[in-house]
Amino acid sequence: MVVVKRVTIISSASGSGKSTLGRQLAALLDVPYVELDAIHHQAGWRELPAEELRREVEPIVAGDGWVIDGAYRSKLGHLTMDAADTVVWLDLPRRIWVPRLLWRTVGRVVLRQELWNGNRESLRNVLWSRDSLILFALRNDRRRQHRYPRELAGYRVARLRSPAEVNAFLLSAARERSSATHASARSPSQIGVRTT
Repeated sequence: MVVVKRVTIISSASGSGKSTLGRQLAALLDVPYVELDAIHHQAGWRELPAEELRREVEPIVAGDGWVIDGAYRSKLGHLTMDAADTVVWLDLPRRIWVPRLLWRTVGRVVLRQELWNGNRESLRNVLWSRDSLILFALRNDRRRQHRYPRELAGYRVARLRSPAEVNAFLLSAARERSSATHASARSPSQIGVRTT
């Protein structure tokens, strides 16, 4: 049986709570939290080429335990997912992630909040540019919902479709962590993991 210790978190859309879940889960498991966006987006929004990104991420996934927010499969292939014991797929409905994404984005723009490496979002970039995060999320969430079951078929997946399922997963991870030293590892179904 596998204990949850190396986790890659992906989502159907931005605003689903990958970062929040990632930080909480990493704290519960007492492992490092790694946000791939912070590595990928260098100062001035310069994106690391695939080879550089891979060089940065390979030592991380070689570690004993971690929670990685994102997968960057277009540049990393299946690197983080192949190294994970669990892939968490946040697949929340639009009625939940769209308002979260809008509020988060407006808050970042108004407060001029730094994201990574001095980068900040602007209203123009998030709403009207061809790289608009909001438009990207709206265009791609349903595609991912159709693609991911097939693409994730070979992995141990926790597909979380509601805030209640996210909370239940965190609770089960906390229980797993506390009992790991006192009992043998439990099966995936006992820790809130179900395959897609």
